[in-house]
Amino acid sequence: MDHKEGQYKVANLALAEDGRKRIEWAESRMPVLMRLREEYSQSQPFAGYKITGCLHVTKETAVLIETLKACGAEVAWSGCNPLSTNDSVAAALALGPNGDGDGVEIYAWYGQDTEDFYWCIDRTIDKTPDTTLDDGADLIFRVHSAFPEKTKDIIGGSEETTTGVHRLRAMADDGKLGYPVYAVNDAETKWDFDNVYGTGQSTLDGILRASSVLIAGKNFVVAGYGHCGRGVAMRAKGMGANVIVTEVKPTAALKATLDGMRVMPMAEAAKVGDIFVTATGMKDVIRGDHFVNMKEGAIVCNTGHYDVELNLAELAELSTDARMIRDDNREYTLENGKKIYVLADGRLVNLAAAEGHPSEVMDMSFANQLQAHLALIRAKEAGETLENTVMDLPEELDQEIAGIKLETMGLAIDSLTDEQVVYATDYSAGT
Repeated sequence: MDHKEGQYKVANLALAEDGRKRIEWAESRMPVLMRLREEYSQSQPFAGYKITGCLHVTKETAVLIETLKACGAEVAWSGCNPLSTNDSVAAALALGPNGDGDGVEIYAWYGQDTEDFYWCIDRTIDKTPDTTLDDGADLIFRVHSAFPEKTKDIIGGSEETTTGVHRLRAMADDGKLGYPVYAVNDAETKWDFDNVYGTGQSTLDGILRASSVLIAGKNFVVAGYGHCGRGVAMRAKGMGANVIVTEVKPTAALKATLDGMRVMPMAEAAKVGDIFVTATGMKDVIRGDHFVNMKEGAIVCNTGHYDVELNLAELAELSTDARMIRDDNREYTLENGKKIYVLADGRLVNLAAAEGHPSEVMDMSFANQLQAHLALIRAKEAGETLENTVMDLPEELDQEIAGIKLETMGLAIDSLTDEQVVYATDYSAGT
């Protein structure tokens, strides 16, 4: 472990060269964020402000971090999941683009325990941030629970994921949210692309890396048919799986049915599934009474943010033995003799066993993050007072990011004519 107080704690600085190559690869596939870096590095809108982040330390996140710094920000960072940090990327961030130590303040390594996880978050807020950037709301909740006096000095924050937005809305509804937060997750250019196409591809990537199984012909059970679950189901179906969806929401179950998926309760799916993926944000989605009825050799994993969707404590109680059979793949032997395989110990399989979402979709998500923090700081500098609630990003920013993305892909679209603009707001025209 390499540790320099007040600057970094990472697994191994010797990995920095490999991490820098990974970051450069991501930069080449994130043209929207790189264009924003080029634009705002001239005007330095974040100069004099500290942005603290708690988000998966991947090559894509590194592009965001170094963009924030290039635009003037002081940056402090920790990982938002004990098993999602890429140690080579963390090392590269600590040493900076030129490897000379001019990096960002970062505390992150793969394989943390709970104490390490919160120690890292605490170090990033030793000096109170001006804005916070979160994935899962652990940073925001830590500030509120352990350092509530700091909330009054924080301009605002942003939240990257569905689970975190739900958590923050609950805090706001309870009157406990101490500063305004942008729900970046709810931007169209985030959840219709990152959540669907990113989660779908990276989840299958994680399953394949951890198990190396054939997907075609398998009964592939997806718990949850929101944006993330739909993406996973689409990719599994495209690879030849027989997809089964379990849901608690009637409209979501109906969508799955009309998309060609089989729908049934988990109690029934448990008996026929070969591969199970949870994508709900809810606890105990797969529990003891499901595990005990699974087929011999069933593979189970989670792609939701927290590791509560699989009740592994109940699985352990039902088991006589557990061992690591390969990287990120734990074999449980049940009392009835069956073997069940749990990937990534129930944590985010796409990040713990693979590299997370493709750079191309994170490009738009992280462009939204940058725009959210620009909006917070501009409001502060304009003397505006924002309500302590969860806010949506303005629609015009969403469309601007989508437009830049299309342009970088070499695509063009139509514009409304003057007559069409008038027609769109004219309520007098009819039959």
